[in-house]
Amino acid sequence: MSNIADIITRLQVMTQDGSRSDRRLASLVLSDLDFASKAAISEIAARVGVSEPTVTRFCRNLGCDGVRDFKFFLAQAIAIGGQYLRPEPLNRDIREQRIAKAVTEAAISAIQRASDNLDMATLVSVAERISASGNVLCLGSGGISSMMATELQNRLFRLGISVVAQVDGQLQRMYAAVATPETTVVAFSVSGHAKSVVDAVQVARQYGARSVAVTAPASALAKVADIVIPFQPIEDGNIYKPTSSRFALLAILDMIATATAETRETKVLEGLRRIKQSLNTLKVDDPRLPLGD
Repeated sequence: MSNIADIITRLQVMTQDGSRSDRRLASLVLSDLDFASKAAISEIAARVGVSEPTVTRFCRNLGCDGVRDFKFFLAQAIAIGGQYLRPEPLNRDIREQRIAKAVTEAAISAIQRASDNLDMATLVSVAERISASGNVLCLGSGGISSMMATELQNRLFRLGISVVAQVDGQLQRMYAAVATPETTVVAFSVSGHAKSVVDAVQVARQYGARSVAVTAPASALAKVADIVIPFQPIEDGNIYKPTSSRFALLAILDMIATATAETRETKVLEGLRRIKQSLNTLKVDDPRLPLGD
């Protein structure tokens, strides 16, 4: 079997640069993916008006071993990215109302699901561990997870906690290698299979650090972490809208930060006061503004 990264792109290129028969075959496939993935070679040849050997050559020109190989990669492409190839038409007449409703309702729903499925006893124990730590290492790789790692650093430093976030794979491993039993590693991964994050957690645990993972249950990351806060995103199928999962993850992160602050009680207040004083003096003197946000 061949190793094709993206057969859809190869088909799109073929419609422009292929031979006459290859262009016709590629156009047919792209216009009717279901038919092309299921039809017999004789049916494909008949619809385009070419011979069966021409269809076989077309598949090989795409980099496939033959028709069977071609159908495998096409079916795989449909399963993975079919929703982006056949999107539902947009109703532009009510665009403003629809966009606002889609984003807000999905965000609220995602946060509510995350809250309903959260074990608060586990979350509070995580906050207690963070509060007692000598230092905290936040890890994340990818769009949402790296943002969460950086945001947790932003939430914890103002509570007087020694914390650093790393989103670069090599630096994650390097920082993990200097972890100690006083270190708490907090790792974010929506899939639970970000290799650099999984590896870093394993390295840190080798040196006695405790680890917390906010990730998919039963994932690779969940299996190597000491404590797991399960997170399983459920998307709504709107391919034009950014994922609502990040709102849910941010809510979990804010719960961790709030519980940590309450665990430390009045010890956090002087640091928060200094930040407020410094920013209001240098910027706009308005006590109603958020604390450094």
